[in-house]
Amino acid sequence: MTAYDDYGMPVGAYSEPESLAHQAWRVARAFALYRVKPELGRRWASIKRGDWSLRRLLGAVKVLVVVWWVAVYFGERSAIRNAVDACRWENWEQWEFGANPHRLVFVADPQLIDPHTYPGRPWPLNDLTIRYVDQYLRRTYSRIQEVLYPDTVFFLGDLFDGGREWSTHTHKNPDKQWQQYGDDFWMNEYRRFGRIFFGHWGDGGLEGRPGQPGRKLISSLPGNHDLGFARGVDTSVRDRFNAYFGDGNRIDIVGNHTFVSIDSVSLSAKGQTNPQAVENLWKPTTDFLDNAKKQKRRLVQRELRIQSGLHPYPGFEHKVVERDDLPKAKIPHSDEDVTDFPTVLLSHVPLFRPPGTPCGPMREKYPPTPVGKGEEPLEDDRRNAISVSGGYQYQNVLHREITVDVADKVGDIRYAFSGDDHDYCEVLHHAYTSGGGGIREITVKSLSWAMGVRHPGMVMVSMWNPVDELGKPLSGDASKTLQSHLCLMPDQLGIFIRYAGFFGLTLLVLGMRAALVARGIIKPQPPAETPLLPTNSSSAEYEKASLNWQDAAQNPSDATHSSNSSTSSNHANLQVRNMQARTRSVSPVGGYGLPANPASQPSTYSYPHVLSADEEKRSETQARAWGSVSTKKSTGRKKGMALFWAELGWSLGSVAVFVLSWYFWLIWRW
Repeated sequence: MTAYDDYGMPVGAYSEPESLAHQAWRVARAFALYRVKPELGRRWASIKRGDWSLRRLLGAVKVLVVVWWVAVYFGERSAIRNAVDACRWENWEQWEFGANPHRLVFVADPQLIDPHTYPGRPWPLNDLTIRYVDQYLRRTYSRIQEVLYPDTVFFLGDLFDGGREWSTHTHKNPDKQWQQYGDDFWMNEYRRFGRIFFGHWGDGGLEGRPGQPGRKLISSLPGNHDLGFARGVDTSVRDRFNAYFGDGNRIDIVGNHTFVSIDSVSLSAKGQTNPQAVENLWKPTTDFLDNAKKQKRRLVQRELRIQSGLHPYPGFEHKVVERDDLPKAKIPHSDEDVTDFPTVLLSHVPLFRPPGTPCGPMREKYPPTPVGKGEEPLEDDRRNAISVSGGYQYQNVLHREITVDVADKVGDIRYAFSGDDHDYCEVLHHAYTSGGGGIREITVKSLSWAMGVRHPGMVMVSMWNPVDELGKPLSGDASKTLQSHLCLMPDQLGIFIRYAGFFGLTLLVLGMRAALVARGIIKPQPPAETPLLPTNSSSAEYEKASLNWQDAAQNPSDATHSSNSSTSSNHANLQVRNMQARTRSVSPVGGYGLPANPASQPSTYSYPHVLSADEEKRSETQARAWGSVSTKKSTGRKKGMALFWAELGWSLGSVAVFVLSWYFWLIWRW
């Protein structure tokens, strides 16, 4: 018994229409079956027949696609891979046989691009710049971890570009342009930094190398773009930075060397007019420096106890501590007389040096001033030196008095590493208290390609300082415990310029090809114009059926005969009626030529028939006679400039599809 719903309609009589996704799938399936598969079969049959020719193999489009594939692979994979591989430790380390040095990398001024970097740049270009700079940092840093696998990584400040500009809950940026950016934006930038550097820290692994205590990443040193400079530092901005990255003033024992990090951007407030008014800015660093020598000694004692297999601190004395004595109680430390490890000073702002002090031959943007053959380099080279100057929220070097104070209070400084300048600079300071022979300072290049240097880079440090239980070097010489190497990364801007050159070459070659086609010197190879839906595989039957339809239109009385004869050959043909057939007033016998028994008619559907040149010409003539409309433009009908632009557009689009697919696959996969 038929069931009815509340509206009186039979249950199950109607169903929901197909979804758009299902309809799209059906169209895609039909396209694959009736267009792609036959075309692939035709091409494969041509290959099996040996239908090869030099022109077919070395067509302009094919050659350009191959050239682009090689260029893109080199720019997006091989360039970074080769640059990092060239810096392998064994290529430049010069230690005695059997040494197991501690390996460290300095990363300076990644300075993540943000709205503060290019405030006037339009939206699409600014976003693309941010994405490509981040991608470069991520890929180079990831490759460093995978191939070089350093034991320790130190960041030398300027982690962000506009970190000092983003307001806090207690500090509002006076510049209206940046007042809309606050803690939420800073937190997003912090997460972005973490995705690039913290997230890829373990790409090569997390376990320490044999003979090393483990791996360590330290990013607490602030730069002037993170906090501001001198009086421009706001304590709430500094507190926010320290809360997530750590205190900028710290001491670390790494590879039997003592690393002393100082917040030099806050300390610089002491060198300006009326420093007492901003004592809260520089006093934390001066207090740290006042206690630096004592803290260094304690950390060395603790490290030597650990290396000897003892507890870091001696045991507490078993006695009753009175309540009044508790505030004065301290964790006991070893009182052994130990030898200090070589000290390495870390500061974002370089140490003071007289104007014109040369930076050496590895400075990229401002190389040394050329001199005559056999002559010594200039001792006063303003072109090659770091400028002793300053401006809004920056100063290129520390004040002389502050540098002297730092060197005296830290003591025994043998090496110093700094950032801020974005380019490489190596200076030997003789004017300050040092561990012997002067302080060798290296200013580290920026790792970002958007910081004004074509070849970004990093500094690799290898340290080997075996000591006895009291810290005395077993080699007897504490001045040769550290080796450094400048590792250059690829010129990303140069890669983009190379792409632009290839694009110009592509336009030239394809333009010449299109011109030759337009002149008739080269015959184009038009794409096969096959219909999406199935058609009859026999062109003879196709023409016969078409003629029958025309006869039926002109002689309505013979419609039954002509229709049946046409459908008897192939009732599955898809034909376009002549418009005159619509004017008939009397229906032909047999129902407009439909077969009396469709089940008795054999199905002749097949894959689309690929027409020969003569067949294609006849089909076009028939289409014009029948009034059908072709939805595909035929380049064979075009001449002159129309043919030129059609060929140029087709060939350029073909190259672009293959090259861009390869390019985005490469950058997506790594």
